[in-house]
Amino acid sequence: MTLPAALVTGAVSTREPKCYSKDVNAWFCLDYVQDRSDEIIEATLTHLQITVAAVLLGLVIAVPLALLARRFPRLESTVLGVSTGIYTIPSLALLPLLVPLTGLTKATVVIGLGLYCLTILVRAVLDGLRGVPDDVRESAIGLGYGRGKLLAKVELPLALPVIMAGLRVATVSTVALTTIGTVVSEGGLGFLIAEGKSLRFNAELMTGAVLCVVLAILLDLVIVLAQRLLTPWTRAAVTA
Repeated sequence: MTLPAALVTGAVSTREPKCYSKDVNAWFCLDYVQDRSDEIIEATLTHLQITVAAVLLGLVIAVPLALLARRFPRLESTVLGVSTGIYTIPSLALLPLLVPLTGLTKATVVIGLGLYCLTILVRAVLDGLRGVPDDVRESAIGLGYGRGKLLAKVELPLALPVIMAGLRVATVSTVALTTIGTVVSEGGLGFLIAEGKSLRFNAELMTGAVLCVVLAILLDLVIVLAQRLLTPWTRAAVTA
């Protein structure tokens, strides 16, 4: 991506000067959004794909780890310690470490961010499962529920509000962290932010930052809606 000619040369349109010309370089510029809409949409979709894939990967890994920690209490501190320890690895170091395995691809960013999600999701799943009342478990076992059916039909549904709360935090934080993917050329909106900063192109930088916030809010609302649909009994308790 290169700067528009107006920003580089300071050229003025015969109609009116662009708000991202060299002389103006405004922070908020509708002209920029209209002129570069294809690039902005592409960056936004890439950012969304990476974020959703990373959070889903983190959830797929977190559930078995939480179950393992609950099944074998001696392993709990190890599981939580490892998941938290991964989060302390700087992203500028973790992503380059993955490049030899996955190359300069979206997979590198997805795997890295998925691992970062574990520090939130493992604890959320574990806390949610622990919050299931013992008398509910005993009643289900008395009705002939095996371990697998107990987990799928009773424990996970009742743990869902806590798990979804952790999922919301993980998703919002991942939206922000996805921008670091620019170090391996797959940062979505982070590319707009990085390029806008390096070229002192205010409209590009601000557009990328604002869209990150909007994307985080929209994804959070989607998760809240999904939780309401998946846990109708919580709505009934509130209305009662």
